[in-house]
Amino acid sequence: MVDQARARRLAKRISAIVATAIEYEIKDPRLRFITVTDAKVTGDLHDATIFYTVMGETVDAEPDYAAAAAGLEKAKGVLRSKVGAGTGVKFTPTLAFALDTVPDAARQMEDLLARARAADDEVARVAANATPAGEADPYKIRDEDD
Repeated sequence: MVDQARARRLAKRISAIVATAIEYEIKDPRLRFITVTDAKVTGDLHDATIFYTVMGETVDAEPDYAAAAAGLEKAKGVLRSKVGAGTGVKFTPTLAFALDTVPDAARQMEDLLARARAADDEVARVAANATPAGEADPYKIRDEDD
């Protein structure tokens, strides 16, 4: 029987343990700009997927995704040991790392919304100075006599 609440609690705990270990305990320079964003655990609690993002060294620098993935792969055993010691479950879940694409998707959506706002502003600017093609009031007013 699958206990989803227990799986969510374990995923949250694994996320915290891995993030703390990456930040304070593992001295690999490839892991300096990694942020753990989420974790998912299967219903049988045997596999955990940890989602992460990578930042660049500066705001303008492109993140090194390959180096980050290689660093996480190398640290996988140590991280799994820390997860086993920190959770106290009977079977320590295997760890898999996946690059989180949600921030990129959110950035793309923001860009699309900005372009849509700019297009709306342009239409409003053109419409403000527009005049009707025909009469100003195209609806005819009928006299009572008609």
